[in-house]
Amino acid sequence: MRKRKKVLIGGALVFVLFAGTYAQQQQKEELPPPPPLTKQEMERAKEIYFDRCAGCHGALRKGATGPALTPDKTRKLGTETLKTFITYGTPGGMPDWGRQGILTPEEVDLMARYIQHDPPPPPELPLGEMKKSWKVYVPPEKRPQKPEHNRNWQNFMAVILRDIGKVAIIDGDTKELVSTVDTGYAVHIARYSASGRYLYTIGRDGKVVLIDLWMKKPDKVAEVKTCYDGRSLDTSKYKGPKGDFLDKLAIIGCYWPPSFVIVDGQTLEPLKIVATSAYTYDTNEFLREARVASMVASHYDPEWVVNVKEAGQIWLVDYSNIHAPKITMIDAERFLHDGGWDASKRYFLVAANFRDTISVVDTKEKKLVKNIKVGTRPHPGRGANIDHPKYGPLWCTGHLGDNTIRCIGTDPVKHPQYAWKVVVKMEMPGEGGGNLFIKTHPKSPHLWADRALNNDPKLQRSLFVFDKNTFQIKKVIEIPPEFQGRAVHLEYNKNGDEVWVAVWSKKNEPEKQAILVYDDKTLTLKKAITGNWVATPTGHFNVYNTMKDIY
Repeated sequence: MRKRKKVLIGGALVFVLFAGTYAQQQQKEELPPPPPLTKQEMERAKEIYFDRCAGCHGALRKGATGPALTPDKTRKLGTETLKTFITYGTPGGMPDWGRQGILTPEEVDLMARYIQHDPPPPPELPLGEMKKSWKVYVPPEKRPQKPEHNRNWQNFMAVILRDIGKVAIIDGDTKELVSTVDTGYAVHIARYSASGRYLYTIGRDGKVVLIDLWMKKPDKVAEVKTCYDGRSLDTSKYKGPKGDFLDKLAIIGCYWPPSFVIVDGQTLEPLKIVATSAYTYDTNEFLREARVASMVASHYDPEWVVNVKEAGQIWLVDYSNIHAPKITMIDAERFLHDGGWDASKRYFLVAANFRDTISVVDTKEKKLVKNIKVGTRPHPGRGANIDHPKYGPLWCTGHLGDNTIRCIGTDPVKHPQYAWKVVVKMEMPGEGGGNLFIKTHPKSPHLWADRALNNDPKLQRSLFVFDKNTFQIKKVIEIPPEFQGRAVHLEYNKNGDEVWVAVWSKKNEPEKQAILVYDDKTLTLKKAITGNWVATPTGHFNVYNTMKDIY
């Protein structure tokens, strides 16, 4: 008798015919050998995997946001099936690397063969090695005492130019390019110091760069490499009875080695490494690759909220004495990814996208509030806060795996009947998910969403604008045809009357890319920022909104 086996990979189902029951076949079958790779092909494949795949599938390929890609699974699928997924992606959020031209047909074939081999062991990075990379270009005492320009620097936008390893500083008032700064490769996020003066960036290569926005031409004043694969950072923002830590420290979150690193906030000198390899909160299985996902600075105590991805734990790290750190480990859910504050800045909500859950932690009481089921693979970015006339304060998330936006009540005092429940569900037109970011602003009547990772080219280029009171679609905006690529990442300016979005394509086609500025009142294109320097723009971060946690 012939039966079908369902194999889940990248969010899609592949039906593979085989003889006998699955259990019988498991007992009898021997895995085929991996396809051959030359030494040169192996080295090239390792680079591509790090750049395009490790974030979702893990350095050891055991899976997280994406499924595991270990040889026991990939060899059963075979090279041709794997090539199809890598080329065309899936509605569940896996990018269509081949169809976009990000990977050539030869590179697609290479990666399909590579992931059938055992993953090579990644190296470690001790403190001594970090310090060899540490450079201070301008010591703190030689930096400006006040801004050396007359620009409205709190309305600067830091725009990531991902594949060329730069960050552009743009004047949000005039839309002029102020500076481009060499950073780490494939910068993931940008964060600002408590004062807003300093911009910190973290590259996928683990390189952290500190940029002084008060300089006549903003430039980096220090850098250090703390990881081989990095994703997150934040600074110390507490000032109160327990001390003044404004701009004193920064924390770097690493995917590999799995750890966080505390550095001097003014110079980036590495001070302390804490490994995050841990036992999972539910099965107590030890994971070497328990990586650091999103991190934020608490508003109640000198603490950082550190999300340990694969372990499903939220760590509250007390930085008042880094040589005797106190860590409160809170069991939450797997796999923790990104998240943000509610409007009160007391509750942190983070996506556990493997379990279709939002975990809520109370940073004042230092405990888990609730795990809340949402849609398929939530990906909120920092989320979006809405003050609704009926439901009160809401925090919303989009999803990689479906076309919904869901909003959770966050006020247990004045609106207890809605607190910690999904009370609103909005749907975007079109099949599948692919939403990366949603964004709103307290002064705006709108909530904006992208679909950058949907495998439909039209949806990749569309923006969805909702009315915050009625939760109905107000407009679907398709980016102008003269710009080619995906519409990704949304950010308001300081005043909350403009929305910036990046058109992201290949780095050798800057003429087809842009940073688009939309009028939030009329929902029309106000300005297209272009130039030879606009290459692979992705995230952009407004100084004022980011330092104040406004989203």
